[in-house]
Formats: sequence, C-alpha cells, structure tokens
Amino acid sequence: MSDYKSSLNLPFTKFAMKANLANREGGFLKKWQDDELYDQIRKHNEGKPKFILHDGPPYANGDIHIGHAVNKVLKDIIIKSKSFSGFDAPFVPGWDCHGLPIELNVEKKKGKVGHKIDANAFRAECRKYADTQVTKQKADFQRLGILSDWDNPYLTKDFKYEANIVRALGQIVENGHISKGYKPVHWCTECGSALAEAEVEYKDKQSEAIDVKFNIIDTALFNVDKPVSVVIWTTTPWTLPANEAVALHPELDYVLVDTGSECLLLAKALADNAVERYDIEAVIGKQTFAGSELEGLKVQHPFYNKQVPIILGEHVTTDAGTGAVHTAPAHGQEDFVVGKQYNLPVDCPVDAKGVFFEDTELLGGQFIFKANASVIEILNHKHALVKHTPIMHSYPHCWRHKTPVIFRATPQWFVSMQQNGLRDTVNEEIPKVDWIPDWGKKRIELMVGNRPDWCISRQRFWGVPITMFVHKQTGELHPDTQALFATVADKIEQNGIEAWFESDIEDFLGTDAKDYDKTTDTLDVWFDSGVSHFAVLKARAGLADVADLYLEGSDQHRGWFQSSLISSVAMNGKAPYKQVLTHGFTVNKDGKKMSKSLGNAMSPQKVVNNLGADILRLWIASTDYTSEMTVSDEILKRSADSYRRLRNTLRFMLANTTGFNPQKHSIEFTQMLDLDKWIVAQAATLQVQILQAYEQYNFHQVMQLTLNFCTNDLGGFYLDVIKDRQYTTQENSPARRSAQTALNHILEAMVRWLAPVLSFTAEEIWQSMPSEKTHSIFLQEWYQELNADYDNEAIDAARNIKPFFQKQMEQMRNDKTIGSSLDAEVDIYCEDSVYQSLHKLADELRFVFITSYARIHPVSEKTNDCIAAGTGVFIKVSKSTHEKCARCWHHREDIGNNSEHPELCGRCVENVVGDGEKREFA
Repeated sequence: MSDYKSSLNLPFTKFAMKANLANREGGFLKKWQDDELYDQIRKHNEGKPKFILHDGPPYANGDIHIGHAVNKVLKDIIIKSKSFSGFDAPFVPGWDCHGLPIELNVEKKKGKVGHKIDANAFRAECRKYADTQVTKQKADFQRLGILSDWDNPYLTKDFKYEANIVRALGQIVENGHISKGYKPVHWCTECGSALAEAEVEYKDKQSEAIDVKFNIIDTALFNVDKPVSVVIWTTTPWTLPANEAVALHPELDYVLVDTGSECLLLAKALADNAVERYDIEAVIGKQTFAGSELEGLKVQHPFYNKQVPIILGEHVTTDAGTGAVHTAPAHGQEDFVVGKQYNLPVDCPVDAKGVFFEDTELLGGQFIFKANASVIEILNHKHALVKHTPIMHSYPHCWRHKTPVIFRATPQWFVSMQQNGLRDTVNEEIPKVDWIPDWGKKRIELMVGNRPDWCISRQRFWGVPITMFVHKQTGELHPDTQALFATVADKIEQNGIEAWFESDIEDFLGTDAKDYDKTTDTLDVWFDSGVSHFAVLKARAGLADVADLYLEGSDQHRGWFQSSLISSVAMNGKAPYKQVLTHGFTVNKDGKKMSKSLGNAMSPQKVVNNLGADILRLWIASTDYTSEMTVSDEILKRSADSYRRLRNTLRFMLANTTGFNPQKHSIEFTQMLDLDKWIVAQAATLQVQILQAYEQYNFHQVMQLTLNFCTNDLGGFYLDVIKDRQYTTQENSPARRSAQTALNHILEAMVRWLAPVLSFTAEEIWQSMPSEKTHSIFLQEWYQELNADYDNEAIDAARNIKPFFQKQMEQMRNDKTIGSSLDAEVDIYCEDSVYQSLHKLADELRFVFITSYARIHPVSEKTNDCIAAGTGVFIKVSKSTHEKCARCWHHREDIGNNSEHPELCGRCVENVVGDGEKREFA
C-alpha cells in the first residue's frame, strides 16, 4: 500500500489546544503594559466621537471581591466594544480614599487620635494606608485584563481632588442648598458618627415592644368619672426619656376602652386588637372622638415630672400599635418634622457612644439598648406599662459594624432637599436619563421622593473638611465665604486637607478670627465620590462633565447614583449622566448574597489563578447581570467547558488556514464556492445581531449567539463538511482557497466579537491569524468585509435532512454495521421543490452528508424501508459495498481504475497527479 499522507493538506497551528490561561495570560498582560497599550488606543482613537463611562470608585480597603470583578469587567467590556464601534472611549479608574474603614484600620495599628498619635500624624498614616490598598487592588484589576488609565487614576485623597471637593461644596453653598440644623440623623454608636442613607442596611433585630400609658390631665371632654390614659406603642423604650408629645392622626376616630378602674384611649380601628393583645376584660365605648378634637390636651409623662401635649400628625397610621405615637423629636425624622410644627424641644440625652448623659434622670450612664430593661422596670413600678412583648422586625444597621443604629439629634450640615427647590429639580432630571433596566427610574424616584435632607457632616479625622467659618453669635457664614472657599481650596491643592487642619483661623480671617468658629466636621465620603462629575469629568482633559454612562450595582440607587445626581443638580441644575446601567449582586448557589462581611465571598484571585481571567470574564458576560448573578465552582466549570468549545472551534479554523496568505490567496466573494458564501453570509447576519447586543449591553446574548454559531453552524455543520475539501484537494486549488478565505473572514470577525469578553484569548488568536499582526487586536474596529447578500435553498434543505441521516448513522454504528459515515450511502426521496434544490448539488451532495454516495429520487419512488426525514422527504441509509479509497476514505466504484494508483478513487488520482478536482458547491 502506498503512503499518500504527504499528498494531504494536514492542519497545523501554534495556537495550543490547552489554554493554560492562568499562566499564559500573564505574558499578554506584561506585553500590554510594556507596549503602553492603553496610550496607544487613546492615540489611535484620537478625533473619533467620545464615549465616556465614568468609573464609580471602590473603597480603598482590603482585597477586591467577586462583586468588584463583575463591576470592572462589565465596564471593560463596554469600553472595548465602544472602541471597536469607532468611539474614543477613555476609562479613568478611581478609588474612594477617605472615611471610617481606613481610620479603623489605622487605629488598629497606631492607636486612637489623642492617645498614641496626634491628628496630623494619624492623617498621614491614613494616606499611606490608602496608597497600599490602591496598589494592591489595582494589580488585581489589571490581572482581570482591564485596560484603563492605571497610571493616572483619580483618588479622592489626591490634593487636587480634595481641593475640587471643597470647590464643589462652595458652589453648592453659593447656590443656596446648604443648611445647618440640630436634627436627628442615623447615628452609629460604634462609629461615633452620623451615617448617610447609603451606609444603612436593614436586617432583622429583636426589639422590646411596649404599650405605655400617658395619663390625660383634664378628662372633662370624655365625661367619665375615672382616669383616662392615651396608650402609645413603641419598639424603642430607651427613647421615652426624650418624649415631648403624643401624636394622634387628625382624622382617625378614637374610643375609650373601659377596663373597670380606668379608661384607655385607643384608635377605634385598633381597639379590638389591642384588647386581645392586652388579654384583659374591657368594654369598648361607642362614642368616638376625632383626633383633631383632642389636640392640645396635656398628658403626664409616664416617669418624669413633666406634662407633654397631644399633637396631630399625618404620619400616624393604623398599621400596628394603638393609633397614638410617642414623639421624641431628638430620635426620629417624623417626630422631628411634626415637633418643628409645634415648636417642641429637641433635647437629646444620649452621647455619641449611645450612653445616656450622667445627668439623665433615672438612666444616667447606661448604654441605650441595655437601658431598655431599666425603662421597662421603671414603667412597671409606675404602673404605666400595659404590655411588653419582644418582637422580631426589620431594623436599620450600620453597614460596616453590622450593629443597630439609632436616630440621634446633633448639630449637622445638610444639603437641603427643599431649600431652593432642589428635590423638584432632581425629580425633573430623572426622566431625562435612560435607566437600564427601566425599573431603576422608579427606584430612584422613590428614593429621592422619600429621602430626608442629606446630612453631609461627619465627626471624623480622615476626611475632607467642611471649610466654613460660622459667626459665634449669629451662626451666619462669613460674608466672604466664597472667596474663602477659593483660598482654602488653593491651599489644599498645594498641601492637601492638612492645609486646613494645620492652619489657625487667623491664617484665613485675620482680625475677624475672634468672632468666628472654624468648622471641625468632615464631609460624608459619599459627597467625595458624588462630586466626581466635577472633580474628574469636568476637570480632566479628554472627558466631559456629563458622562454617557454610569454603571454600578443595584445598591447605588441609594448611594453613588443618588449622591452624584443630587450634587450635580445642586451645582449645575442637571444630571451628571445620560444613561445609568445597573447590575445585580453576586449570590452563591443557595441564593445567599456574597459579601466580605458574611465570609462567603468567592475570591476572584483564586478563580484567576486556577482557571484564568478569561473564564471569569466569560461567566460574567454569559450571565444576565440585570438580576442576581449566581456563581459557584460548578457554574465556573460550565463556563470553562463553554470556553473549551469556543477555543477548539477557533483552533480548528486557525489550523486550516495554514499556508494561507490573505493578500495573495483570498478569493473574491462571487468566485467562492456556494457553501463558503453561505457561511460568510451567516456570519454577516450574525454580526448585525451581535453588534446590536453590544450596543444594548446584552452581553449574555453576545455570548449565546457566538456559542450557538460555533456549535451549530460551524462545529455542527460547516467545519465538518469542509474537512474533505481542505485535506484532499490540491494545496492551491480554488476549492481549498475558497474555504480558507471563508475561514479567514470568520476569524477576522469572530476574534473581534470575542475580544471585549475573552480579551487574553482574543489577543492570542489575533497573533496566530493567517495575516501578520503587528498591532494589538484592541487597535481594531469591527470587521466590515462580511457579505450578507447570499441565500441558498439547497443548503437549507440539506441541513434540514441531515439530523435524520445522523440519527440513522448512530444506530448503524451501535449495531456495528458501519464504522464511520463514509462507510454508508444515502438515498433521498423527496417532493419536487426539495428535489429541484438538492439536484443542483449533483455529486457534491455527498460532501454535505459526509457519506460516500448521496442520491436523490422523486418521492414517488420511495420504498417501504425508508424513514421520514421531514415534510415530503424520506431517506434510506445503507452500507456501501464499494472499496474504500486509501487517501480520502470514501467508498467509490471507480477505485482501481488507475493502474498506477489502484488504491485511489478517481478524484484522488486527479488531486495527486492531475490538475485537481473541480468543486462548485461544497
């Protein structure tokens, strides 16, 4: 037997079958860094239309977690896809660098300010700590394949950024949106500071629910001869020392409940439930009293020697309790608002650590939550306690310490939502933004509509100062406040926030200093990041003050999306973004949210070290990120399996373009074989869908379309069909070059489709392509050489039949009747329309079915042993009785006709010693 192996065109490529991503990716990352690829992209895209995605800054503390990876990879996919779409899309990463978490970590190592370290040295240590965290997180982000201006990130601790925060505050003050007030704010006793709305999370807590009697002093209105008490219900017994009133709803009806010795005043709608809860024998009176009738009556505080009024409030409901609300303006937002209407005192008896001041009657020195038991005991002793029941309910907690927070009245600085119509203007801007998904619009509307004034002051050391001077007697700001803002900002730009803290008031005010106080509070860190539209987008060359897109997790409707929106409207009267895109949280296989604090977070570093960054990126892109994103080892394994299918398909195409030079060997579309035209047209149609999916940020659809194309059109059909032509026709034959031209077109398009997601792999493919690639894939745009203007009924007809044929093949293999499909022949009986389509393929139909013979007949000739293969189509598959060609393995009747090559079929003889076979279709 002769060896004809050397006459075959066997595939070859250096593109490895085994990806070894964890090791291989590092080489590409180093090359990108050495080549300064990000700067190359900026230069290459100079002058193109801008697309600005503004990065919301992660906090510079601790290792990045899986949520960080999701966020940055999604941004990277968008930036890269926009670059391919012909945009100049710079990406400036940022970090939030001030605030409590850094303070706490420095305190662990250096001690508290005033004990082992002074404030200035403490701030210096905070700067150093933030730097170490940024360096560590930056390396992890870069390892994910994210291309960004890593050498020039924005850090909220940079002197210029700190100065711009002060300038932003000055502009908001000038626009009349800042107020100072003694108001209740969310307060963490662990932090010893006020909290922003976004720093509060809700989870279940056990509280002591109590019903308490307030004796009504003048009962003449009720016309009864026994004591009358209004009963309140509260879950915060510790707030009773701060009680200043009892609130009723003006339009609710109230009734007297006669217990025998006294009468209890309760909302009519809640009276039955209350009596049942109290487990008492009582008669509910028929006479009703409107809340408005009871306004102004005095009631006796249950354990202090003071009387407080009954007031009216729209916040009183019949959802639970008694219809009467204990009102402590120092410890509740609604209490404060209604108290303001009645000029109630706002006295807070609780210090920053949650301890009652020593002079607090009966409770001095006690921690508030421990004092609940004391309050209940006092109420019992005073015969004022009606009912005590521990309950579980949703309660606000500090997101850092996971401890319950309180409302505590303190003097604070606020961005007023009402002053100068800020809330109304914000609400007007919300509909102008494209919220993706669209439920984001409703969510932000509700949050803005319901939120209180934004408390922007904090009592911390590591933060940007509120650089204002307040008159000691009048409380008014210095008349030169705007000039002072400018002066202070300039100093901070030179020397950082230390320029404020280390300066004396005389340095700024001179002889006016004796009349003014220099503010010591620092700004809420959400203000720091919230004004990045001013400190980054407007301040940096090549950006724009209104971003095309903000993209963050769904919790940022109450965080960065909102702080950015409010500050931008307060400064400029407009939203800082055109689109807002939201992604969901990562959850484990049990649906539990992943977080560092819960200890169930998956480490992206481990995933990258084990599987490679591209597997993590593929999982992110393949998941519908608009809702919760489930991740587990098993899910990542499935992503790795999908990756292998993609890689193997691409490797096959690369291996079969061996020896192909697109400049020399490409064939015009009109001259290509029909099957090659068809696959290029399929790719062209698909590319339209893929680019639309990128435009709509539907990355899971991009990957689904691409994987389906690889599995069905390529791997499941086209690539199998062209193997014979690729291997057996002459090296430079039109038939082979046609297929290679098609493969090259598909590779050129597909490597670009994949590049935003599988960045490392795409670069590896790009460098393995037939034409020499001297530049990175990321300096390209979408491939424009695909021709969609082609349709072929014959291919569609053959593809419809092929699954039935393959099923028969599988059965014959199982029965050991045949080994491969080339051992078989197929006869197809079909109606005239299908017959006419398939007839055009003539003998080449066998290449589509990968069988030795494929014959077509009118459906009228079908025999009883045929099986149905679709409407009006029947097939019969049989084992070939002809000899097997030693070169192409087809069973053909003309084997042996050539005496010099008796083992070859006729077409192989032509390909080995003749002018080569001619193909028109497949």
